[in-house]
Amino acid sequence: MPFSFNGILSALALLLLLLLWRADEFAEACSCAPVHPQQAFCNADVVIRAKVVGEREVDSGNDIYGNPIKRIQYDVKQIKMFKGPDQDIEAVFTAPVSAVCGVTLDTSGKKEYLISGKAEVGGRMHVTLCDYIMLWDSLSATQKKSLSQRYQMGCDCKIVRCPSLPCEISAPEECLWTDLMIEKQVHGRQANHYACVKRADGSCSWYRGVAPPKKEFLDAEDP
Repeated sequence: MPFSFNGILSALALLLLLLLWRADEFAEACSCAPVHPQQAFCNADVVIRAKVVGEREVDSGNDIYGNPIKRIQYDVKQIKMFKGPDQDIEAVFTAPVSAVCGVTLDTSGKKEYLISGKAEVGGRMHVTLCDYIMLWDSLSATQKKSLSQRYQMGCDCKIVRCPSLPCEISAPEECLWTDLMIEKQVHGRQANHYACVKRADGSCSWYRGVAPPKKEFLDAEDP
């Protein structure tokens, strides 16, 4: 049976509407660029080691249409603060679903997390899937040590992701991050075992090791 011209136009219009609807759906999905742990540390307002001991859904005001904004509140027991305000973090907030970057955490109190995010008033913080949140036991010894001093030492440095080979730095304060290109993973050798540290001459270079950088390294030594 032949299709009429109007029928074809109607079908095309319907197809276009479906495509636009799917595009909106995908646009709402959470998308995060990979970052080195040091970048995540430097970008965060708060970085803590903590256990999650409770969870509940709470109202956080209303949107522009008057609809209530829901968030998940995780009650946490802070073990150590590596960066943040002069008070313990008691609650971590996040969006209710992963499609809008909400984070799901184990609330049994048996697992310890490294949690980074944005500070809120009153001993609270907000986190998303784009923040650096890891099980404490999954971190390397170098990463754990770097949280106390070394990452902070490199916050004036810039870690640049290698997009394709060959790649090179464009300024002396840059460190080239090649894990994604060479090892095809975010948690590669540089992420697990290296920090980008500023030297005495203002340049930056990768440093590997659990011990703090030696004066000789900061002055001249290559890692």
